[in-house]
Amino acid sequence: MTGSRLRLGVNIDHVATIRNARGGVHPDPVKAARLAVAAGADGITAHLREDRRHISDNDIARLVTEIDRPLNLEMAATDEMLAIALRHRPHAACIVPERREERTTEGGLDVVGGLARLTPMVTALREAGIRVSLFIEPDPRQLEAAARLGAPVVELHTGRYSHLAGSAAVVELERLTQAARHGAALGLEVHAGHGLRTDNVGPVAAIPELAELNIGHFLIGEAVFVGLDRAIGDMRAAMDAGRLQ
Repeated sequence: MTGSRLRLGVNIDHVATIRNARGGVHPDPVKAARLAVAAGADGITAHLREDRRHISDNDIARLVTEIDRPLNLEMAATDEMLAIALRHRPHAACIVPERREERTTEGGLDVVGGLARLTPMVTALREAGIRVSLFIEPDPRQLEAAARLGAPVVELHTGRYSHLAGSAAVVELERLTQAARHGAALGLEVHAGHGLRTDNVGPVAAIPELAELNIGHFLIGEAVFVGLDRAIGDMRAAMDAGRLQ
């Protein structure tokens, strides 16, 4: 795996957040997805939340039909979201924890405690030809439970790393590194994401077992100042530089 190209999934949720602040149709997250693809995104990620605070059902329907890169649908482990995923059949579905009062996803999914609930959901998604991913903490127990569950992909939560500095960040980076290594040894494809920026992505990109990073909020924020194509290009360059370390 060392030296392999690290894929970039661009999350366009917060283009929809801006749209929803005023209502109407502008800015269009699907247009943002097209621009992201043109700028080098390997895939598009969108989180359809229970309260529809950003991405809408219509956005998902359009993303499935109007972009020519894989769509990664982030979704809670609910019957409603399972039905939506089975109806639209995105390339991938990443099951994430979701609490209505949170500003954003604040931690990883408890696969160990949720096996009974998750097992039929993962089975249904896989039988529909949808690649299943689980958004988890870099914890060996969660990785092992994901492998037992039969999910082919895990995404490691990098939020804690992204909010730390100095020696604390180094410790968390080591936890991510060990988790990625353990996940790969279990036969899982390992991704990572949450809170990553151009100034902190390099050490994560250097983890050889990682296949993909999913990044959104930072890119949409940077796009306000430099444009989405430049923001994605800068992130791609930072990832590539980190991969060469």
